[in-house]
Amino acid sequence: MFSKRSEEKEFLDDLQCEGDDLKQNLRELKFINKWLGGNNVTFSGLGQALKNNSQKKLHVADLGCGGGDILELIAQWGRRKKLTLSLTGIDANEFIINYAKQNTKAYPEIQYEKLNVFSDEFSRLKFDIVNCTLFCHHLDDESLVKLFSQLKKQVTIAVVINDLHRNWFAYHSIKWLTKLFSKSYMVKNDAKLSVLRGFSRKELEAIIRKSGFTNFSIRWKWAFRWEMVLFSI
Repeated sequence: MFSKRSEEKEFLDDLQCEGDDLKQNLRELKFINKWLGGNNVTFSGLGQALKNNSQKKLHVADLGCGGGDILELIAQWGRRKKLTLSLTGIDANEFIINYAKQNTKAYPEIQYEKLNVFSDEFSRLKFDIVNCTLFCHHLDDESLVKLFSQLKKQVTIAVVINDLHRNWFAYHSIKWLTKLFSKSYMVKNDAKLSVLRGFSRKELEAIIRKSGFTNFSIRWKWAFRWEMVLFSI
């Protein structure tokens, strides 16, 4: 069960998914990521990416942006750091894009694009940093190699990744937590499945190296997350 990545699709993988059930799903994911400490991994990765960087103006993209929660937090972080940020949320689900726009309308530095990350239109875009928070586990290994190879040409600084460690304790913990407290059938299904679609360190290293990145870091973080920073040079 935990020896290799699951190929089973999550409800959230349906790009036509919409409605109140999806909104409930996104609200609960925001709560889970906040209170289990998952968001901290993204900001730890951003700190690593910008450790030796003096740029005050940065264009940051968030792939699979969902409800815009991470973008909102990045906007707040950028204001505290006195950075001039241009933030772009990328998602292939139009309903999610519209939901995110409503959630983050107080942040003019955030814009959204309905795009597939494998489209020619997306491949022509350039960014300083691309962020992937709980996005990569939705893709198979071959697709990730393709995506990372493409992102290597699109970023000037780094790709920052926050994703799941496939682990029996993480699986059973989130299974019971969502069974007890979640009101979303999507979350109850997808939360535990997403762990099964997560990664071992060895798998991540193989994917990253195949994509052409040679300068990167992988660090384990609570709660059962991988923090990865793939540097452009």
